[in-house]
Amino acid sequence: MSGHNKWANIKHRKAAQDAKRSKIFTKIIREIIVAAREGGGNPETNPRLRAVLEKAKEANMPKDTIERSIKKGTGELEGERYEEVIYEAYAPGGVALYILALTDNKNRTAQELRHILSKNGGSLAESGSVAWIFERKGVVEIPREKIADMDEFTLLAIDAGAEDIEEGDPVLVYTSPENLTTLRENLAKNGFEGSAKITYKPKNYVKVSGSDAEKVLKLVDALEDNDDVQEVFGNFDIDDAELEAIMAKLEG
Repeated sequence: MSGHNKWANIKHRKAAQDAKRSKIFTKIIREIIVAAREGGGNPETNPRLRAVLEKAKEANMPKDTIERSIKKGTGELEGERYEEVIYEAYAPGGVALYILALTDNKNRTAQELRHILSKNGGSLAESGSVAWIFERKGVVEIPREKIADMDEFTLLAIDAGAEDIEEGDPVLVYTSPENLTTLRENLAKNGFEGSAKITYKPKNYVKVSGSDAEKVLKLVDALEDNDDVQEVFGNFDIDDAELEAIMAKLEG
């Protein structure tokens, strides 16, 4: 199981324990606005909007908040103009970070991220320095409890259009971004419903441990706490037991 999936598991736990609901809502609202602006307000014909609406549902976002956000995106209501920006960075231990942000002020966001990175032993990288490490992929997350036989599921997923599968909880089923909707529908038809999204999958991983591992997780946590940051991807690999111990320490 790769470092990325281990971190995906931790993210699920973090989301379940996260008390900062207003911060979660802020990020989802921005994503809804941008998705609706780019692909229209109908989730049936806008896969990106459909994916973020699932996220909104999981976060128990009120229906009127969702509808208002869609209307801001389509221009039916006046709203903020958010831009998608990608920042590349280095974390302690030579770890590469790929940071996705939605902002109405790129200069402010860059300044804030530079400050967070500097404070936590990281630094912003030149454009293109780490982008090559990350591959844009579609991923369907299936709760492990839904899968009785992993071998059987693997064969079924490959038939459904999967390119790669990572075990863990959730099980991550990867495909090309263009094939994501088809993969999700094919899996659902066979009783394996899961959330679908676009992700950035590292092509290689850097093993970190000890103080470097703790610094990396602390930095990622600080970045994700920023309102403008939607998601952080890293190519770090930390031993399972150590990852759990550090997360428990950060949560405490």
